[in-house]
Amino acid sequence: MHNYQHRTHISERELQLHDVSISKLLKIAVEDKHIISLGPGEPDFLMSPVLQRELGKLKKYNHYSPPGGRHELKEAIAKKLIKENKINCNPENIVVTCGSQEALMIGVAVLCDVTEEIIIPEPSFFAYLPTAELFNAVPVTVATKEENDWQLNADDIKQAITKKTQAIIINTPNNPTGAVFSKKTLEEIADVAVEHDIFIFSDEAYEKIIYDKKHVSIGSFNGMEDYAITLQTFSKSHAMAGFRVGYCCAPKEIAEAIAKTQVYTTLSAPTVSQILALKALRSGNAYTNKMVKSYKQRRDFIVKRLNEIGLHTKMPDGAFYSFSNISNYSKVKDSKKFATMLLNKAKVAVVPGIDFGKHGEGYIRCSYATELHKIEKAMDRIEKTLKQYSRRH
Repeated sequence: MHNYQHRTHISERELQLHDVSISKLLKIAVEDKHIISLGPGEPDFLMSPVLQRELGKLKKYNHYSPPGGRHELKEAIAKKLIKENKINCNPENIVVTCGSQEALMIGVAVLCDVTEEIIIPEPSFFAYLPTAELFNAVPVTVATKEENDWQLNADDIKQAITKKTQAIIINTPNNPTGAVFSKKTLEEIADVAVEHDIFIFSDEAYEKIIYDKKHVSIGSFNGMEDYAITLQTFSKSHAMAGFRVGYCCAPKEIAEAIAKTQVYTTLSAPTVSQILALKALRSGNAYTNKMVKSYKQRRDFIVKRLNEIGLHTKMPDGAFYSFSNISNYSKVKDSKKFATMLLNKAKVAVVPGIDFGKHGEGYIRCSYATELHKIEKAMDRIEKTLKQYSRRH
């Protein structure tokens, strides 16, 4: 038998994908019990007792669901969007997916040809850039800035638009900054989209996790039903991240194209998850509000402590992340080095800002979807470590 060495070929596309440190950090945090992790991007709560009881009854739901989602769930989602988000839609506009990330991924696949452009405001959720790159679309980044409370400037979007621009991705409440885009900001972005005839992916995964402001869906504005693809999920609002169920609301032709393409990806979101999602919509927002109350308490504590320590942090209006400026401790903007130092010395895992794009460099993200007593301990450890660190530097 010839002893030929097999050559593994990895595509150029895959090799060029951004490698984020969050996965490595979280792996270390899970394996080393001495580490307090402020990395997770999911609720630390169990599902509500109502949903837990429902799950116990779902043994018979072991078959596929129709691509695009079960009709009764799509009807309930459309009702929810009309009532809560003021988005004018019907079940034909809804596609149920394996989390909203699948909706975004297929949405990009059906909207963008090779070399067409997608505008991505940064700092941004770390999956946006690779999603564009996987389909050989070109991500064009625009910066949001701390001094502007991380609000997106419509003029910056306008300047980034070319003949090849197909879409913009917006995310409010925002991961990682916690910013909630104002109605005025969203109206200006909507005007730009209509003027230049481009689509808007509006990622609203954290729509329910909001504190001092009001969430506004860009899809609710007059005329935006032809331009907005609204992405929502049960992961954050109902602590159902592991069940992988989300959805998009899109113009009819785009919804049909996404459902058609889903046949070749996951076929459908898990049936059990869809039945649970239906129950979640019917059981109201009481449990979600209880989680948000707890997050608010943690938010107020962590932001106060981070600022006392010298890690300047704007008060987030939504989601469950603080985004802190490390410039008092790091003259060279190297968030990865800084996060690694905190991991090794303070035994606290945080996510470096560079994971959220080049405009996130110089910051670290802490998740407060973590029990308060752990956050207290983590802040004490960081403070002690940074006192020693600043003495040495």
